[in-house]
Amino acid sequence: MLLLASAAAQAAPARTPFQIRCEDTITKTVSVFSAKQNGYTINTQLSYKMLTAMKGVASRNDFVLGLTRTESMVQVSADGAMLQDRASGYECIAPQLKVQLTYAPVKIYVGNEFPVGSCGYKEILAHEMRHMQAYMDHLPKVEKTVAAALAKRFGGKPFYAPSGTARTALSFEIDSGWLPYIKAEMAKVEAVQAKIDSPAEYARLSKVCNGEIQKILVKTRAGR
Repeated sequence: MLLLASAAAQAAPARTPFQIRCEDTITKTVSVFSAKQNGYTINTQLSYKMLTAMKGVASRNDFVLGLTRTESMVQVSADGAMLQDRASGYECIAPQLKVQLTYAPVKIYVGNEFPVGSCGYKEILAHEMRHMQAYMDHLPKVEKTVAAALAKRFGGKPFYAPSGTARTALSFEIDSGWLPYIKAEMAKVEAVQAKIDSPAEYARLSKVCNGEIQKILVKTRAGR
């Protein structure tokens, strides 16, 4: 073990004076996160047929009694102290990344065929609140995952590039790599949302409240 450790130490390249300056004297790489929700509203003005059209359900036998909509927003900004080395023609920057993960105010819709306070209304609203909670629960998971990925990428070390290009190169990496990655992580919540809208859940809703929801559907479809 001692021989292996000695060989590894000898194989490790010595740091240049510029690397020593960058790694030992300027601020270490940091990432600051802000994950938050922006509340929700409940809309009872639209019919379930309008909600079905909003969701884009194609089948004539599928209906949307309630709907939950929001939009994820991701912002990443970068700053940091910089040093330049005329001898090598390189510069280094200690990236200080600020990542903001937010959801636009959640809009929850319940079909106006179900009076506020009725059993059907309460059941549909409870279902939609599960959708909203799934969005809220997803934020801290994304924050943890992205924080770990950024720490692995930068490892608390400076970002090196030819003089005059470090900030541009860092911005390009953020725009072309990190933003799509974070947005993809945010979008993973849709798999959870799909599980909430399971066939079993729709079957349950059709039978709750002594069949109240099903009766309203039959009545409105008949045009009465």
